[in-house]
Amino acid sequence: MPIRINLLAESLAEEEMRRRDPVKRAIYIGVLVIVFSLVWFSSTLLESMLAKRNYNTIQMEIQSKSNDCVVVRSNLKKIDDSQKRLEALNKLSAARFFQGTLLNALQQIYVPNVQLIRIRVEQDYTSQGGVAAVTNKFGVVSGHPPTCTERILLTLDAKDSSPNPGDLVNHYKDNVLQSGYFKSCLASNNAVRLSSLTPPQTSFDSRPYVIFSLECRYQDKTR
Repeated sequence: MPIRINLLAESLAEEEMRRRDPVKRAIYIGVLVIVFSLVWFSSTLLESMLAKRNYNTIQMEIQSKSNDCVVVRSNLKKIDDSQKRLEALNKLSAARFFQGTLLNALQQIYVPNVQLIRIRVEQDYTSQGGVAAVTNKFGVVSGHPPTCTERILLTLDAKDSSPNPGDLVNHYKDNVLQSGYFKSCLASNNAVRLSSLTPPQTSFDSRPYVIFSLECRYQDKTR
């Protein structure tokens, strides 16, 4: 049987060992990892740039909406203030002091020998600023809008020329207190008081009389 000798066997074995060298495999694998990493980084960078651009666009839209919101809130506040002023004016118009109603009530108060010679109305207004709502650690402390308090003082000067001047002063005062108009308008305590009473005097026809004054205090009205 012939004997075959392969003189290239050693070279082929060395070549096979070189092909199977783990270092080369590691290098190839490392190169592939680097390539995939570069591709992943590029795609991530692109996505980040797109996301940043979308973020900037959204931020601009939010800023635009915020500016519109500020304008809307400012307009709503102006409308609310105007509405409150209108309501206050309506209340003032509905509750204002009517001189005609007063005169009509006075002409219905009749006491013989007592003549109403003068009336005087003093109206005083006191305003108080509003307080805004405040938020603290316990919660929200509610405020209140501005208010205005109206005080009215009516002075009636009358002449008592009865046979005994001065006897009808209290009678006239009681009639004022019993009037339906004054019952609804005057304060509950000490609403009508005698503020002055002159000594008896004599008129040109030799008839004695006295002049007295009654102060009528209306209920305070706060609006």
